[in-house]
Amino acid sequence: MQDIKSIIAKHKALDGVFAVVGLLALMVGLVTLLALIIDLAMDGVPRLAWTFFTSFPSRFPEQAGILAAWVGTTLVMIVTAATAVPLGVAAGIYLEEYAPKNWTTALIEINIANLAAVPSIVYGLMALGLFVYQFGLGQSILTAGLTLALLVLPMVIIATREAVRAIPSSIREAAYALGATKWQMVWSHVLPYSTGGILTGVIIALSRAIGESAPLITIGALSFIAFLPAAPVSAEAPFVSFQWLLDPFTVMPIQMFNWVSRPQEAFHVNAAAAGLVLLGMTLVMNGLAIWIRYRFRKRIKW
Repeated sequence: MQDIKSIIAKHKALDGVFAVVGLLALMVGLVTLLALIIDLAMDGVPRLAWTFFTSFPSRFPEQAGILAAWVGTTLVMIVTAATAVPLGVAAGIYLEEYAPKNWTTALIEINIANLAAVPSIVYGLMALGLFVYQFGLGQSILTAGLTLALLVLPMVIIATREAVRAIPSSIREAAYALGATKWQMVWSHVLPYSTGGILTGVIIALSRAIGESAPLITIGALSFIAFLPAAPVSAEAPFVSFQWLLDPFTVMPIQMFNWVSRPQEAFHVNAAAAGLVLLGMTLVMNGLAIWIRYRFRKRIKW
């Protein structure tokens, strides 16, 4: 009996040590992140004004703004999402529900997992040879969006597969028992129940893409641009224009890099302000992911 009590006491002590170490590790990460955010805010908050969001870059730091950068970032992310989300979700559903379980499928799954860990600069080099030179798309918004779509596509596929895999097999069996076909089962049961997890993975993937600069610099994105792409909507028929897809661009990370590389301290303040804006955009996307996951999980009744 005494031996059992000593073993239990020993395990409780180990649990306590593990809890303390885990808490310390968490606090180190949180304190470091908080210190970086506070330092960024102290430098950048005074620069945040309406003119900062509505002005083009300038060689005068007090007149420089992020208009071209945040518009370019938004348009690039639209192309990225429009490309990566349908392809990634469709591929994930196929691999999980339709693909035969053989060595070919296993090889594809291994390569998808490996692609998620490939450095982003490799995607930039591939896009430079494929989209810029082979397809002749140039240093355009379309090229940037396709490049980032390839970058986050493995993440979307993996997130989709994990969300679909989490659906209990009893849901599928019940659908089959009522006479549903495989597509009806996927469309009416598996996909609605897994939407929360899929969207969470999608937004996390896009949150990574929004901060990438290495692949975009590789394909030739501009670091200084004083004009906007063509408007997607026009006042003349057919009222929709896709010219903006082939226009040059810049994005927030590249604009920040351009300012940080300059010797004037005022440009560093601009970079800090732009960093706060980019951080805010990322936090909004992650907050949206949490809200979407919460809303969809409330609908699950099993």
